[in-house]
Amino acid sequence: MAKLLEPKKEPFAKLLVIVVEMNRILADRIILYSSSLIKEWNLEKHKHKIAIARKHFLDFDKFQMERKLAERESLVGYIGRFSEEKGVSNLVKAIPMITGEAKFLIAGEGQLRDDIEKCLNEDKLNDRTNLAGWIQHDELPNYLNRLKLLVLPSYIEGLPNIMLEAMACGTPVLATAVGSMPELIKDSETGFVMEDNSPECIARNIIRALGHPNLEGVAQDARALVEKEFTFEAAVEAYKKILSSILRGNSKRD
Repeated sequence: MAKLLEPKKEPFAKLLVIVVEMNRILADRIILYSSSLIKEWNLEKHKHKIAIARKHFLDFDKFQMERKLAERESLVGYIGRFSEEKGVSNLVKAIPMITGEAKFLIAGEGQLRDDIEKCLNEDKLNDRTNLAGWIQHDELPNYLNRLKLLVLPSYIEGLPNIMLEAMACGTPVLATAVGSMPELIKDSETGFVMEDNSPECIARNIIRALGHPNLEGVAQDARALVEKEFTFEAAVEAYKKILSSILRGNSKRD
């Protein structure tokens, strides 16, 4: 699996950890947006007071499938920050290993942009790779409806909006098994999961995903999942149940 980055042990960071832990002890409830975060955030000892409620919801009038997957060219994309924890450099290094008709969209901004541009130039990949700038949120549905596969090769992650937005647009997602992503992406069912984010592994799994015999079905099941779980109404209902539970518990103590 992908190796997590080590946090910096600075004095302020240590103090912040102490304050956060005190809040966890004093809280009536700890609300998380994913059960996978219990272990990842070392919350097992507080498990008795943890409740799960999605904080994400989508505008399905905006994020929808406008172009069927079969009508899209083999365009593989990354959309996000150009930073180390996102693993985007590994994706760029994987491109020369991927033969065939696949083309690539690498869109975003960040500290690694010069390194990415240099790598594309050195490997002569500019003819099959579009290095785009930051995409405005209103333009995301247009780009996502062009992609045949979105790749998220992160080292660390929570629950990225771009993953949910891609799924809503009928775009399959290939991701590392970090954060909350494996909770939603079941391999070959609602997306594709990589063993790690090495360039070799990324290349191998891009080829596997693009060649999947029922890629259209994977995209449809992914969209059905987010349509069910990531509406505004579903988010409100989840928080309503948690707050009602807290109020009932407080009234019993009184």
